[in-house]
Amino acid sequence: MARLENKVAIITGAGSGLGREAARLFAAEGAEVVVMDVLGDRAEATVKLVCERGGTAVAVTADTAVEADVERTVRTALEEFGKLDIMWANAGVVSRGGVPSVAGGEELAFEDFPLEDWNKVVGVNLTGPFLCAKHSVGPMRENGGGVILVTSSAASMAAYHSISPYSATKAGVNGMVRGLSLDLGRWGIRVNAIAPTHGMSPNFLMEPGAPVVGKSYEEVAGPWDKGVTPIPLKLDRPPSLLDHARTALFMVSDDAAYMSGQIISSCDGGTLARVSIPFPEDQGTP
Repeated sequence: MARLENKVAIITGAGSGLGREAARLFAAEGAEVVVMDVLGDRAEATVKLVCERGGTAVAVTADTAVEADVERTVRTALEEFGKLDIMWANAGVVSRGGVPSVAGGEELAFEDFPLEDWNKVVGVNLTGPFLCAKHSVGPMRENGGGVILVTSSAASMAAYHSISPYSATKAGVNGMVRGLSLDLGRWGIRVNAIAPTHGMSPNFLMEPGAPVVGKSYEEVAGPWDKGVTPIPLKLDRPPSLLDHARTALFMVSDDAAYMSGQIISSCDGGTLARVSIPFPEDQGTP
């Protein structure tokens, strides 16, 4: 039996990157998927990919930071499929500045960070998951339970250059996940987060509407050399979007039935486990 047979899932930000990859995987595992994205053409493209593989999905054009949009998305799931089992608040934006050493980053001093950009990143990355959770509780209580998953970030656990506002929102997500796991557990609702490190989409740092890449940073960077990568785990292939999607699949499936309040470092490869002090053994490793 497929791992998500008879499950209905909403995935926000599913028009590109991890959300698109996960929509395809969840549908292949039997879920009926509501693909939510702020860009309608991207949402429709994801639905087309799902349906071409024999899956079931519908698209909703909506902004995760707008309560009426989130409420409408949940209502669509109920009208189209009759229930809601899984809410994945995946949509996110990086704060101004990005990571300057990565394509798309810019030099922006913290003291020059605009308030309107702070409000935007808080709206999408923290208010969005709050709204997704808020409007999922009622349908999930009627089901006798459900799963809320949030996409956090390694930046909630370790410092990255020039994105402290983004890091703040992701750390806030972690606190909300832990709190909701306590508050909602009485109704059989599990609440968890994945915290990606490597293997994410370059679309994250691109302008809205840019072509969907469909591969990870590492996959598009050129030939993979496990002897050069700073990731402690040395494998013969680069990390991918699918690595994260598979972790999320486990988290929302019944295989993780007793896991709640957890923040899982998906596709980490040991990076967050190491200390920052250089050792002689690190010579020659970037």
